[in-house]
Amino acid sequence: MNIKDAASLSGLPAKTIRYYESIDLLSPLRAENGYRDYREADLHKLGFLARARALGFSIEDCRHLLSLDSDASRSSSEVKALAQQHIRQIGDKISELKSMRATLQKLASACHGDDMPDCPIMDELSGLAPEICSAPGKALPVV
Repeated sequence: MNIKDAASLSGLPAKTIRYYESIDLLSPLRAENGYRDYREADLHKLGFLARARALGFSIEDCRHLLSLDSDASRSSSEVKALAQQHIRQIGDKISELKSMRATLQKLASACHGDDMPDCPIMDELSGLAPEICSAPGKALPVV
């Protein structure tokens, strides 16, 4: 099948499919005319990649997971360890996002939101008012 059909069946844009090919996550056969010829195995990989990316796995994690998917002698402990590592990363990201939200809430609460140019949000972003959101001498977290 051609890339348009593969895109339709996998739910991924053709551009994403071409990108996956360019970074060697996918290697479809080529027809005599040079066009990509996607097979069922390619559709399986595309679906696998779509689901793994939807769960937030990195491209390199996806590469590793694809290699494990094709390895009949794989150990489920390796797959579980990768998933647990990703769960920890998600937890760290959630903590960072909560901290960002709290900081922004403090800034928004401190801002009058009127027609005057004074704005604690802009002051904080400019480094002029670190006492609003952080301890003295401590800068906002950089994410």
